[in-house]
Amino acid sequence: MNELARIRDRIDTGPRFAEADAVRLNRLFRGTDTLEMLETVLKERMAGDVAVVSSFGAESAVLLHLVSRVDPTVPVLFLETGKHFSETLAYRDQLVERLGLKDLRNLAPNAEELTKKDESGLRWSYDPDGCCEIRKVKPLAKALLGFDASITGRKAFQASTRATLPRFEIDTTDEQGRLKINPLIDWSPERLAAYIAEHDLPPHPLVAEGYPSIGCMPCTSKVAPGEDPRSGRWKGWDKTECGIHAPGQEGPASELPPGFDPVF
Repeated sequence: MNELARIRDRIDTGPRFAEADAVRLNRLFRGTDTLEMLETVLKERMAGDVAVVSSFGAESAVLLHLVSRVDPTVPVLFLETGKHFSETLAYRDQLVERLGLKDLRNLAPNAEELTKKDESGLRWSYDPDGCCEIRKVKPLAKALLGFDASITGRKAFQASTRATLPRFEIDTTDEQGRLKINPLIDWSPERLAAYIAEHDLPPHPLVAEGYPSIGCMPCTSKVAPGEDPRSGRWKGWDKTECGIHAPGQEGPASELPPGFDPVF
């Protein structure tokens, strides 16, 4: 049985994914073009039911465009935290229309929990982890219960916590063996810019104003030239991730494609 058939058989007959499946997938697609990899994974249903998790941030257009070229009906999950820049919400609507995305799902936090734990709406100012838990982590975890895998837009150059992430990994925030797919992990800023120019994709309007990484408005600051692109997130706090992505751990599943250099 070849690797493609073996992985497909695991999806059809077994539980979700194990570390060995992530290892096989990384080996199977080693050196494969990103679009070709997405076409195979989505069209062959190698990852079962899949959703894209998108922030509609600075570089989101690239991943969403790639996925739309393969299958515009793939669900796109957006965390509507109630704290986004108005520019982000307008950009979301613009990209959905431009790319013909058919299944945008806006995930809102639980209203009762907001009233109980963040009635003032200011939890971000004294407990950013708690705010992210309510507004991002829990709504996404609930939405992902119906999926076998998620696709993210993470890139290695964005932060040191992402420098060694593989294309395929097991979602460590999920106990059921959900797969996490990082198609752009080895893309450089230059490659992203070239793709955006080639396909005439609209930029997020805040990028030109000095925001290379864009999250919720209260927790996003401008970044000076030469700084880590994510240094404007949760500035002043010992926090680099919102909690929906746990930092990757080095190990067998972290095998990277040949020629991949995590430093750009």
